[in-house]
Amino acid sequence: MIFVKRFFSAFLAASILFTGSVQTVQAAMISSAQVAESVFSGAADQDRARIITALSRQDVQAALIEHGIDPAQARSRVASLTDEEASTMATQIENAPAGSGIIGAIILVFLVLLLTDILGFTKVYPFTRSIR
Repeated sequence: MIFVKRFFSAFLAASILFTGSVQTVQAAMISSAQVAESVFSGAADQDRARIITALSRQDVQAALIEHGIDPAQARSRVASLTDEEASTMATQIENAPAGSGIIGAIILVFLVLLLTDILGFTKVYPFTRSIR
C-alpha cells in the first residue's frame, strides 16, 4: 500500500511540475499588403535566376549530359520549383564548397591506411612499425 501511495504522489508531483511548461501561442491579423508582399516578392525570382546561372555553366551542362539529363529539361524543372525549394537550392549552391570533398576523402584514406599499418593489418607505408 505504501508503494502505491508513493507512486501516486510522485505522479501528482510530476504532473504539477509539468503544467507550468505549456507553451502559449499568439495569433495576429496581417494586412493584405503583407500578404501581397510575401506572394509577389522578387526573392524567389532571384533564387531561380541564380540556379539557372549555375546550370548555364559549361562544366555543369557537361555533367548533366554525362548523367543523362537534358539541360533544357533541368531548366524547366527549375521553373516549376516552389519558392521555398528554389530558395533552399540557391542557398545550397552558394554554400557548397567547390572541390573540398576530395581533399577530405584523400585525408580520410591516408589516415585509415596509416591506422591499419600501425595495427599490423596492412603494410602500405614504410615509415610505420606494426604493434604486432
